Amino acid sequence: MQEEDAVASGKGWRMLKPEEGGDNGKVIGLTEAVERYGRKRSHGSDNMMEGVESTHDLETNTPPRKKARATHLPQLSTLNAAAPPSPLPSPHGSPPPQCIWPSAPPSGASSPQPQAPLQPDLALTTLLTLPSLLSHFSTLPPQLQSHFLLTLLRHSPLPVLRTLHSVLTPTLARDFLTLLPPELVSLVLSYLPYSTLTRASRVSRSWRAIVDSDPVLWRDLLKNTKIWFGGDTERAFAQSIFARRQQETQAQLISPVGNPLPLPHPYKMLFKSRHLTRTRWVHNEEPKHRSFPAHGSSVVTCLLFSHGRIISASDDHSIHVYSPLTGELLQALDGHEGGVWAMAASKDTLVTGSTDRTVRIWDLSTGRCTHIFGGHTSTVRCLAIVKPEWIDMEDENGVVTKEKWPKRSVIVTGSRDHSLRVWTLPRPGDPEYRCDGADDENPYHKIHLEGHDHAVRALAARGRTLVSGSYDCTVRIWDIITGDCKWVLVGHTQKVYSVVLDLSRNLACSGSMDGTVRVWNLRNGQCQHTLTGHTSLVGLLGLSPSYLVSAAADSTLRIWDPDTGELRNTLAAHTGAITCFQHDEFKVLSGSDGTLKMWDVRDGSVVRDLLTGISGVWQVVFEGRWCVAASNRNLTTQLDVWDFGNDDDDWVGEPPGGIYDDGTDDDEDEEEIEQADVDAMDQDLEVTLSDPESVEPEREVERGGSAAPADRPADSEDELMTEGRRTSRWAPSASRPTTHQRARALLGGESSRRGNGLPAASSSTIPARLPLNDETPTRPRIKTLARTRR
Repeated sequence: MQEEDAVASGKGWRMLKPEEGGDNGKVIGLTEAVERYGRKRSHGSDNMMEGVESTHDLETNTPPRKKARATHLPQLSTLNAAAPPSPLPSPHGSPPPQCIWPSAPPSGASSPQPQAPLQPDLALTTLLTLPSLLSHFSTLPPQLQSHFLLTLLRHSPLPVLRTLHSVLTPTLARDFLTLLPPELVSLVLSYLPYSTLTRASRVSRSWRAIVDSDPVLWRDLLKNTKIWFGGDTERAFAQSIFARRQQETQAQLISPVGNPLPLPHPYKMLFKSRHLTRTRWVHNEEPKHRSFPAHGSSVVTCLLFSHGRIISASDDHSIHVYSPLTGELLQALDGHEGGVWAMAASKDTLVTGSTDRTVRIWDLSTGRCTHIFGGHTSTVRCLAIVKPEWIDMEDENGVVTKEKWPKRSVIVTGSRDHSLRVWTLPRPGDPEYRCDGADDENPYHKIHLEGHDHAVRALAARGRTLVSGSYDCTVRIWDIITGDCKWVLVGHTQKVYSVVLDLSRNLACSGSMDGTVRVWNLRNGQCQHTLTGHTSLVGLLGLSPSYLVSAAADSTLRIWDPDTGELRNTLAAHTGAITCFQHDEFKVLSGSDGTLKMWDVRDGSVVRDLLTGISGVWQVVFEGRWCVAASNRNLTTQLDVWDFGNDDDDWVGEPPGGIYDDGTDDDEDEEEIEQADVDAMDQDLEVTLSDPESVEPEREVERGGSAAPADRPADSEDELMTEGRRTSRWAPSASRPTTHQRARALLGGESSRRGNGLPAASSSTIPARLPLNDETPTRPRIKTLARTRR
């Protein structure tokens, strides 16, 4: 019996009998103790995670500042209720981050809770243990790292979470424009309007480079906004920009290495220029205006705006150069002994013709007369500077080749002595030459064109084609290289006062005292259209890509379609003879009866009167943001200057007639490089065929005029640009090719030849022009075309 009563015991404890444990509520069994401990380690509420110590004590001390949100974490399972007190998750794994991440921290943890201040020794201990903690964290598997970080985040106050958000947001951002293929990038950008594109280009340098360098994007924008005029003027603008950049690079005015942003594609600059031209001239109600006297009371016979200079000539023998910004007289060019009635400028060279029968060459940088050409025996009434350009030449077999004519800039002059003369334009630095009378030894004189029976009143010249109109009622077509008269165009019944030339259409137009305008075909010398409607002398003609404008003494201007001869609009608001006008694809400026009017060329409506209440308007010219008019008021000649731009506008205007003089056109090799660049760019924009598999391979045209062998592969655009520009020194220098370069590679289909050891293309090769296509290009079709040979 004593053995049964004996119980296990030790120092400070003894084992209770079963019947003794029922009365003491503080004593629990082993099983229940384990279960309670497991429940303590598991979630005590819906806002706790498995394996995380409860903070219930803190939560009960201070009530939450706001009502708990309805959204809460899903109920978590506690299959392993007896999980050990370690930082590891339960064996069945932590929930994935996306399932346990709440939309907001739990209400109890969202507000900072009062805690005991951190003791200095505890802070120091924490800092000292950070390296070992980081080392241990880096060895954990990714899933466990996520669990550990989420646990910390759930116990972090809002200020800490906001700081973490500011760090994580830019780190996790992705630049989709730099990650997508260039074809998709171009397609995405094509849906954006111009205003959105300009904002997108300010996001980052990479976005700026992508937006600015995509020629297809800007070509499409030009077309969609109806400011694409057929391709010829666009190519001329691009060639001018390329030439200007080459000159600036050679002069070390810009440094491609130090330029933080790549230069934009010329079509982007063209879009901006035409967009500003279309909007600012119409909507800028108060442009900057300056007026100042010029030439006393004499009539201004010629007026030019060239390279930021106003050049005016008068019948008082004088030539003046003014600043458009201040109205200051910069130079007075004196030397002619008669009134100046003809004038043309190229860069710093000015050419003038006078009633003193001489042609004078002036250096605008110094104001000196460097050359005097004699030979005409009467007034030099008209002249033009003909610059080298690539033109289509057709031989006897009908084969069209590209050739550059003239090889060097020339001057063509027409006189009342019934003849025309062709002179070589002196280059800057050439020896000076002066000869007032006829001199057969003049080294600059090229050809004397005779054939008209009366005074030559007007001329126009491009390439090697010259059109002259005379008081003998005829129009003549000349070859200024050989001096041959190709056609004598007969049809006008009275004197011819004005002519214009369009080489791209092979057309010439003439206006006569008989009140008609005739459109002539240069291929066969036939009159295609006789435009009637004027009732008096048609003294002025203007031609742009889409409009032919005639101005007459009957006080009206008429706008015609140069292709069909259809009359589009009649501008009838003046009350006197039209004395001067100029137009482009957006507007017409005309002077008469003491007013200077601006018209909308598309609908013929009057936009505004720039000048009123004056005696007469002698001349008007405009380019880009600038407009200059010469008028007479109170017996005094005045020059009025308007600036339609804002101070921050980067406005690159297009000159009248689309004739640029920014290139090194007298250097044959450099001109070939320029044309290779532009032709390569043209093909990049124009090759869009609906059925590329059926296209016959195009044959290249060599500079000399012969076709390249059919088995010779065509030069790719990428090679032409690389050879001509040595990887385009002003292009982006990033290792990742630009959209433009990738598009050329796709279209060329052979840009990888150089990497395969094949020879590079010659820079003198000029590719044949490919057919235009007005469709909006789609990039998958370009990929298909890349497999065909041009």
